[in-house]
Amino acid sequence: MGESNTVSEMSLAQRVLLTWVFTLVFLIMLVLKLDGKVQWNWFLIFLPVWVFDGILILMLAIKMAGRCKPGYDPRNGSPDLRLRAWYLTAMLLKLGFCLTLCAKLEKLADVKLTFVCIPLWTMLLGALVELGLNIFPERREA
Repeated sequence: MGESNTVSEMSLAQRVLLTWVFTLVFLIMLVLKLDGKVQWNWFLIFLPVWVFDGILILMLAIKMAGRCKPGYDPRNGSPDLRLRAWYLTAMLLKLGFCLTLCAKLEKLADVKLTFVCIPLWTMLLGALVELGLNIFPERREA
């Protein structure tokens, strides 16, 4: 086995557990805020989401940087760079949505909710396109 267990080498069970822990912490903090039990800042409420997104972005960056190593063979079955770039773009769009939502909830910016949701809608539209490309693969005629 390797000398260190990096973030990019996490097992599926570890990734699922990490996802559940961050989701649980976020939901508990959200319920406490919505019930009025705590008067925390909305940016603090969304902190578990941003930490989790930061870990995912770090994992994507490590995997994308691994393609730059000498001797890398792109035919080994890993997802291509376009797909990883889409994942990175989707994560940044989600991060942008969360930041603008928190700014609106904290009344730091007087922005219409329609404009706050544009990053989310863009991400969802891109996800639909990616789903369509996976369901209806490009047919090449020989």
